[in-house]
Amino acid sequence: MLNDLYTDAENRMKGAISVLGEDLDGIRTGRATPALVEKLTVDYYGMPTPFNQVANISIPDAKTILIKPFDQSILKAMEKTIQASDLGLNPSNDGKTIRLMLPPLTEERRKDLVKSVGNRLEEARVAIRNIRRDVIKDMKDLEKEKMISEDELKKGEERIQKLTDQWSSQVDEVGKRKEAEIMEV
Repeated sequence: MLNDLYTDAENRMKGAISVLGEDLDGIRTGRATPALVEKLTVDYYGMPTPFNQVANISIPDAKTILIKPFDQSILKAMEKTIQASDLGLNPSNDGKTIRLMLPPLTEERRKDLVKSVGNRLEEARVAIRNIRRDVIKDMKDLEKEKMISEDELKKGEERIQKLTDQWSSQVDEVGKRKEAEIMEV
């Protein structure tokens, strides 16, 4: 019974790290990456559809993203979506493809991006702490129902705290890597 709670908690914490990784992939660094635009959505036949489902996204060089839509009729809409996003990029449209040139990041912009990373790291830590809180609540409920002993509850709380510490340190590592990537000139 407790093992099920531990397994569930670990899976949920892994999920929080996974979501954090995907979220941080969308933050611009000095290099071009398809993750910057893959999650942007365009209205495609009345449905908001991610770019990666309606176009080929390639990286011809370290500072350029090339987007080639499968259907040329959405080219203008994709261009408007990019302009409206918080990427700060100006798309160049040649009638068949959209080319995004990534200008070098200024020191001020790098610091802003690091702050944004910090906010997202804190959201991930909060998610992990919320998982810990939920699991401990479940364990206390089991103890009230006399399904586990008080000693098992204490051991379970300690084990969940160790798991929380482990995944929180994972969040810190992911954050340090991303911050180093952003500050790299």
